[in-house]
Amino acid sequence: MECIFCKIINGEIPSYTIYEDEYVKVFLDIHPISNGHTLIIPKKHFENLYEMDSETLTKIEITSQKVGTLLKEKLGCKGITRLQNNEYGQEVKHYHMHLIPRYEKDNFQLKVNRTGLWEAQKTFEKIKE
Repeated sequence: MECIFCKIINGEIPSYTIYEDEYVKVFLDIHPISNGHTLIIPKKHFENLYEMDSETLTKIEITSQKVGTLLKEKLGCKGITRLQNNEYGQEVKHYHMHLIPRYEKDNFQLKVNRTGLWEAQKTFEKIKE
């Protein structure tokens, strides 16, 4: 199998695992945005959120709460940003959630080009059609 996260789950690639159970594996990102940047992945291969069963999704949510609390306690961060891409923007095609510890003056930003964005009313109308 070519999926890097499946190789991590199977022990073919080492990881800094901070939590693991029958559903998920949680490990430090090797290209962190901040100290403690962590990934939560399901052990069963799902490409994205839309493929995932509700039991696994629930386990990931509960795990993100537990690990986020752990990161705040152990690292002294001020908060956690959760980030998860589906399809476009998803570099590894195995569902993964980023937990990014936030620190004072960390300068973390999500930059967006707002040119061409619709007003909320137009977006609402398209969704409700």
